[in-house]
Amino acid sequence: MHEKSIEILLVEDNPDDVELTLHAFQKHNLVNYVHVVRDGAEALDFLFCTGAYKNRRIENSPSLVLLDLKLPKVDGLEVLRRMKEDPRTQMIPVVVLTSSREDRDIMESYQLGVNSYIVKPVNFEQFTESVRQIKLYWLLMNEPPPIPREPK
Repeated sequence: MHEKSIEILLVEDNPDDVELTLHAFQKHNLVNYVHVVRDGAEALDFLFCTGAYKNRRIENSPSLVLLDLKLPKVDGLEVLRRMKEDPRTQMIPVVVLTSSREDRDIMESYQLGVNSYIVKPVNFEQFTESVRQIKLYWLLMNEPPPIPREPK
């Protein structure tokens, strides 16, 4: 039996932003395919099947990671760095969805291999439209490479 595929891993520590994002996903019929983690350490556990996620199979990786940068325990740039260094996760598209407009964060994100960098809109309608565009492009139009499988 296959476990339900997680389409989107949302890495966000702010409860208001999680609620807003999930509401926007619900508006576009994506809420059932989202898994939320609230800090960088939990994101790494989820992605690499360790800690609380040790029984998850890495083959069931998300199709997309929405990553905030300012996270407790392990920051978003370190999550991105580890994802892009590991062949099992380096091909998963990562979209930084953050409130940071700092040039340093933008530059380092792209240097580490982020696929897109989006500053969170403050207005709910603009935010919902951003989510719709993310869904349209990353989940419907984009053709991702196959995710490498663990050797048996």
